[in-house]
Amino acid sequence: MTMSAGWYLRRLSRMGPREVAGRAGDAVRRRRWRSAPPDCPVVTGARFTAVLPAGTIAAVPPDAAKRLVAEADRLMDGHAEYFGVVRDDLADPDWSYDPRTGRRAPRDYAFDVPYRNEDAVGDIKQIWELSRHQYLTVLAAAYAITGNERYAERVAGHLRSWWAANPPLRGVHWTSGIELGIRLLSWVWIRRLLDGWSGAAALFEGDPVALHQIWHHQRWLAAFPSRGSSANNHVIAEAAGQFAAACAFDWFPASGRWRADALRSLERHLRGNTFLSGLNRELASEYHGLVLELGLAAVAEADAAGVPVPATVRLVLLRMTDALAAVVDNRLRPPRQGDADDGYGLVVDGAGTDRWGSLLATGDAVFGRLPWWPAVTGTDVRTPLLAALIKRTEPSVRRPADRPAHFADAGLTVLRGPEEIWCRCDGGPHGFLSIAAHAHADALSVEVRHDGVDVLADPGTYCYHGQPEWRQYFRSTLGHNTLQLDGGDQSVSGGPFLWTRHATSRVLVADTSGEGVARWCAEHDGYRPSVHRRRVELTPSERELKVVDEVRGPRRAVRLAFHLGPAITAELVGNRARLSWTRDGEDRSAVLVLPGELSWRAHRGETEPPLGWYSAGFGRKEPTTTLVGTGVADGVRGFTTVLTFRG
Repeated sequence: MTMSAGWYLRRLSRMGPREVAGRAGDAVRRRRWRSAPPDCPVVTGARFTAVLPAGTIAAVPPDAAKRLVAEADRLMDGHAEYFGVVRDDLADPDWSYDPRTGRRAPRDYAFDVPYRNEDAVGDIKQIWELSRHQYLTVLAAAYAITGNERYAERVAGHLRSWWAANPPLRGVHWTSGIELGIRLLSWVWIRRLLDGWSGAAALFEGDPVALHQIWHHQRWLAAFPSRGSSANNHVIAEAAGQFAAACAFDWFPASGRWRADALRSLERHLRGNTFLSGLNRELASEYHGLVLELGLAAVAEADAAGVPVPATVRLVLLRMTDALAAVVDNRLRPPRQGDADDGYGLVVDGAGTDRWGSLLATGDAVFGRLPWWPAVTGTDVRTPLLAALIKRTEPSVRRPADRPAHFADAGLTVLRGPEEIWCRCDGGPHGFLSIAAHAHADALSVEVRHDGVDVLADPGTYCYHGQPEWRQYFRSTLGHNTLQLDGGDQSVSGGPFLWTRHATSRVLVADTSGEGVARWCAEHDGYRPSVHRRRVELTPSERELKVVDEVRGPRRAVRLAFHLGPAITAELVGNRARLSWTRDGEDRSAVLVLPGELSWRAHRGETEPPLGWYSAGFGRKEPTTTLVGTGVADGVRGFTTVLTFRG
């Protein structure tokens, strides 16, 4: 995708004067660095001291270690899968190659590379992901657990290959700060996990090429921070990576300044990116997880280096952990809300490790679990590693005595019923900052699960660049369980990560007391002059969920969509759908009675235009059933939908 002149004007309109001035300064610096790049100072006597405490590796649960080693062995054989694409070339990877399109990114001056243009570069996510070097942290962890030097030698070979192929300021791997930040964090952990290997010092502090790379990564991040309307999860990754490197690799004259600046940025932006309730302001669960992982990793580096951290940093991470514990369903799955790109902060675990269970386990180790937290039965490698470095401190604030269900600042409400009925209601802000980059046009949408199975599903994200029709669909109003008027979205898109007009929602009722019927009601103004109001009622004794939609305003064409999860089979007759699925070998069913005022049709796997799809993860999609009712909203009648779960 090549960005048009119109996009640049729309993007400029969402910036303030300070951001414009900062970006102008960045442009000047990029031009200057083309002919006069900064020079790395000479470093002597560098030593790595941020090692794991004795006994840490022995605390890794055996089953978690087994999964890790199995994953490492797959990587050693050259096999991995990224965003739905299977790769068999990891024994000797081409760092500029995109396996999805077959293209190779140019190795020009970094700021000349049009990384958003898939025709010129390839799928940038595919190219970037491998170079986050998180598969190398897995191999390094396998060495730490087994002592088998073949893992360490593979890591060393790949790092030296990457450093040779990607000199400072050349190619796509020097274009995005989040990539540099996460890569630095990976390098810190690789050095830590390889500490028992005889070649570790020669690979890092004893190699001028490695020192050159580490310095230039930090110099880049110091020069080009994400600014203003882009200061979302990217700036957290930049600050966390910069801070981690400046703590663990404190070998340069500027290390102290970089460390202090990064910590200030991290503290400021952790607060800025997080509601007081603890939910991430991007209202995208996977970015909540990413930011929490990055924050915990940064605190681990601070404590390992003896660097004091403002109390607000730990407080934000505590609140984020409690909020995560509050919103997950009985299978520890958080809402599928907003964008998701399978991004992780620190990876040292094998396939089959539950990300959300791992984060809650770390939260328990660092902050202590509350009585209402859901049980975590799985194990992981990352928790004992982080817990060995992070100093456990008793929280100085009052934590929730009961499990929160309504997060007023985020507009997120969870209704819970018997047999693990879980319903998320969305009445929050459209997104974060002026561009709301990772938001979807999903105001008043609902997401319903039964024992962890998606029944009324949020379809997900699927892609970012290169496939505009799919990007548009997965973030559209029609792509969510809500109501669309006159064929348009509630909020106006100006590009794949840009919204130029945001619908405003407000929650009117949120009664989640747990006694009798749970009620929620909210409205939004995205279809001015009309107002869409939705009421949701969960009656536990009847195992019934009722959704009532009202449109107040002039007569308008309406489409009401309900997206079923991929495990659900639907039989639609008139306005009545029988839903069935299997969970753990048991047959389950429900009946969905749809508004009779609308004409209903089932859609599945359609492409022109897209409709009836579910994306379980970035780069992956599969057909599923979407029920769409069409008709007219006359400003008088409401539309009532009733979902009843059967025994």
